[in-house]
Amino acid sequence: MSRTFGAIIIGDEILSGKRQDKHFEKIAQLLGARGLRLSWAEYLGDDRERLAVTFKRTMAAGDVVFSCGGIGNTPDDHTRQAVAAALGVDLVLHPEGFEELKVRFAGEEITDKRKLLVTFPAGVQIIPNPFNRIPGFMANDHYFVPGFPQMAHPMIEWALDTFYTDQFKAVDGMVEKAFLLTGPTAYESALLDLMERIVKDYPTLRLFSLPSLVGKERKHLELGVEGSPELVDKAMEDIRIEVESRGIHWVWRP
Repeated sequence: MSRTFGAIIIGDEILSGKRQDKHFEKIAQLLGARGLRLSWAEYLGDDRERLAVTFKRTMAAGDVVFSCGGIGNTPDDHTRQAVAAALGVDLVLHPEGFEELKVRFAGEEITDKRKLLVTFPAGVQIIPNPFNRIPGFMANDHYFVPGFPQMAHPMIEWALDTFYTDQFKAVDGMVEKAFLLTGPTAYESALLDLMERIVKDYPTLRLFSLPSLVGKERKHLELGVEGSPELVDKAMEDIRIEVESRGIHWVWRP
């Protein structure tokens, strides 16, 4: 059974524009390299209550979720507390996490502030961090990793390759083709019946339509499909025949 993959990217600094998000594109790439797709993404600020509500909702939905940011030990980090609230459990010092912490700070004092780095919701498992040994944590197909890309991205890749290989799909041989459609009836609402028919007739393909505007004027509509080459070619031929019958001009998308 196919799983739905989502991303939650946390941080006031991203929402304020002070820092650019580095996670969305990379998560999409990591999934795409395994024949998977990111179905949704949410950007959230450092608001503990909102985070808790969101995590409770996404856990109930049964999605696989990668959450980036907010798992540190500073006052503006709220992810650990929000997950605990969503799960209805307390925060506790994680024994395996503490062992990782001792390796990370070998020969140094493990202060209470450092212990906060591995104080997680009770019952979770840790996610190994190859960058600095300070782990993230996971629960209910949710994977909570730091906001630093050099830490977060290998940890997400580890989660995919450890738990979801049964979801991977062959990437080789998949193709994407599209027409650029122009003319007075080359817009999405006028072609809904055609798009619905293609989706029905070719359920294993992914259909997409992307309108392009110049100012307030329509430039063209990009209409195409993605999937196995034989079916893509057949679907594109069906689309070509139909758009020509409607007097719509088409060219292949470069």
